[in-house]
Amino acid sequence: MLQQTQVAAVEPYFLRFRAAFPTIKALAAADEQDVLRHWEGLGYYRRARQLHAAAKVLVDEHRGRFPDDPEAVRALPGIGRYTAGAILSIAFDAREPILEANTIRLFCRLLTYRGQPASSEAQRLLWAMAEAMLPRRRVGTFNQALMELGSQVCTPKAPKCDQCPVATLCEAKRFGLQDAVPALKPKKKFEEVHEVALIVRRRGRVLLLRRPEGGRWAGLWDFPRYEMDHEVEPVLFRRLRDMLRTQTGIDAVPESHQKRLKHGVTRFRITLDCYSARFVASGKPPADAPEWKWVTPGQMAEHPLSTTGRKLAALVR
Repeated sequence: MLQQTQVAAVEPYFLRFRAAFPTIKALAAADEQDVLRHWEGLGYYRRARQLHAAAKVLVDEHRGRFPDDPEAVRALPGIGRYTAGAILSIAFDAREPILEANTIRLFCRLLTYRGQPASSEAQRLLWAMAEAMLPRRRVGTFNQALMELGSQVCTPKAPKCDQCPVATLCEAKRFGLQDAVPALKPKKKFEEVHEVALIVRRRGRVLLLRRPEGGRWAGLWDFPRYEMDHEVEPVLFRRLRDMLRTQTGIDAVPESHQKRLKHGVTRFRITLDCYSARFVASGKPPADAPEWKWVTPGQMAEHPLSTTGRKLAALVR
């Protein structure tokens, strides 16, 4: 959960997740939809699916116990070098390094490394440093202290050098380069995207589709949603009706604009327009149609949805 997400945001999710799935075996036995529902709102849903898959591997291959062997840990779904190092050092006091945003900034300043921290050259250097400086004992405490030093003292802006226990070793402080090191990431370029969602109603129920494998929000449920150009409504409505029929075999007539949402996903800035649609008929779905179902407004609470999908569900209610 802490991969790419801050502690304050993670804590309530962690507590609810542990209450729902108190053991590795409980998580492994859970339905993926239930796992995703408890993860809903935390984002990066691939993490939830990989965590679920890892629990199954642990039950099938390790008798439900988490291994302390580095190769076995790194072989688990969703666990890379940093996560493996964090788990092994903190849980087992193994002599394994970590490298994450706070320690990267700390090491770059200690070394006055002025290149891009994400480059392969920088990663080799910083991982080597992280490994070379490990103590013989209490490695987990040491690694956590490094992360705390980076997050609380060696901050991105206005670092508290007067409080830093390693200030005398810091080359960036020596040359007055704390604000220039590490180098800033190139400014992210965002791509503007327009999407349209349909709330298709039929006898008090609405249509939900399950997002396919390999795409955004894989495994979650969503309203029919299409990337489209901005067009006048008669043209837009014809295209939406054709796209829904082609995707699912369901014929519905778009009727009125309900809501506009703006949100960001990775490098995309998305404008989402939502329209209501009246069900007309249901034909034979194509062979590659996504899984879909008609649900009542009350049943939507049982289905894992994306953040925008949940907002549209609230609109339906």
